[in-house]
Amino acid sequence: MWRDPGAPADSFYEVRPECTDVPKSKFRIKAGKTLSARKWHAAFSPEGHLDIGKTLGRIHRGGIHPSIRGEVWEFLLGCYDPKSTVEDRDEIRQQRRLKYAAWKEECRQLFPLVGSGRFITAPVITEDGRPIQDPLVLLENNPDNGVIVPQEGTNSANNMEKVTDKTVIDWLLTLHQIGLDVNRTDRTLVFYEKKENLAKLWDILAVYARMDTDVGYCQGMSDLCSPMIILLNDEADAFWCFERLMRRLRGNFRCTDNSVGVEAQLTNLAAITQVIDPKLHEHIEQLGGGDYLFAFRMLMVLFRREFSFCDSLYLWEMMWALEYDPDLFWIYEAADDKSEESKGRVKSIRHYGKYERENMRNGTKNGEEPPLPISIFLVASVLKEKSAILLQQARGLDDVVKILNDVNGNLDAKKACMAALKLHKKYLKKRQQGSSS
Repeated sequence: MWRDPGAPADSFYEVRPECTDVPKSKFRIKAGKTLSARKWHAAFSPEGHLDIGKTLGRIHRGGIHPSIRGEVWEFLLGCYDPKSTVEDRDEIRQQRRLKYAAWKEECRQLFPLVGSGRFITAPVITEDGRPIQDPLVLLENNPDNGVIVPQEGTNSANNMEKVTDKTVIDWLLTLHQIGLDVNRTDRTLVFYEKKENLAKLWDILAVYARMDTDVGYCQGMSDLCSPMIILLNDEADAFWCFERLMRRLRGNFRCTDNSVGVEAQLTNLAAITQVIDPKLHEHIEQLGGGDYLFAFRMLMVLFRREFSFCDSLYLWEMMWALEYDPDLFWIYEAADDKSEESKGRVKSIRHYGKYERENMRNGTKNGEEPPLPISIFLVASVLKEKSAILLQQARGLDDVVKILNDVNGNLDAKKACMAALKLHKKYLKKRQQGSSS
């Protein structure tokens, strides 16, 4: 649907009229600050090379105009090399669309509902691989919602045979959970009133879970994927944008018998808080919150609950602009055998995001451990801002959770990013002082 590029930011993500308690966006499209379509297109050469340095500062100062957000995100997330031409990108896009179509067909062969425009919210298989012998039929009372559930008291119509491949069993076991989460994701938005959009989200998550067997599907992924469906018209393009985002975050979702991946980030958050606000850290430890699990959700779904939909997108793009590395495309494309083409390229310091430049200056970029993501410093900045209240009023972990829940819908994305940058600088300085003393 066409929208006036000069319309308010919220109007690009229309909320259902009955949802009256949705927080209003604080993001405002500001001429001269927000990256406009005109400025974006002016950053490309006639051949299609992007001068990414011309856009990064503008993005982290004023965000991206919603009308071009999807195509800009593809660069910020490393889907394309800024130095590629229009022809290069067209070729890559076509190859990726074909690859996604092949993966989707592979999934459809295993479970025919993939790609059908419908999805399930009830289990279809037992843990030992036996099909659940209830037919899959469209809900009688709501035929437009695209949801499939088993109906009781009817003859068996499930033609699935017993599955013996453990990876396929694991995948089939996740499909109804994906459906349940899809049904809950961003349902205040008019966009998801259309069953085909819900089905797109389910299909992408189902295909991703099948292809990334190490991580599969975990709750929270639907929140990360949903904006991609809204911003990019082509389902395959949305899949690859989500896949690139998951490359950054998949460590958070990787589980073992003893731990969840995000715990490493929570440990880092504790270490940062101990350095920049030792009193608060000590208080949290005394309350039994030294594992910082109360911040779990913020890191897992990148503040989707703490901000309005529009503001969470604004926050993400500011973060990605600040963290931007011009080699991102090559790092992702050839992680094990980095291309000579990228090694030989001359890059200006301005092609890196501001946060990344700070890491380079302090030597953390090329250290043994990868630099900490800015998202950890964002959480630390929220704790720092609430430090006085937490110290005075928190008498237990329930109080900590309640105080932090009060920020939902009230945070300012730009201020949070600027506070995170300051804390990052302060943390690096204090850490250096500590190591030299």
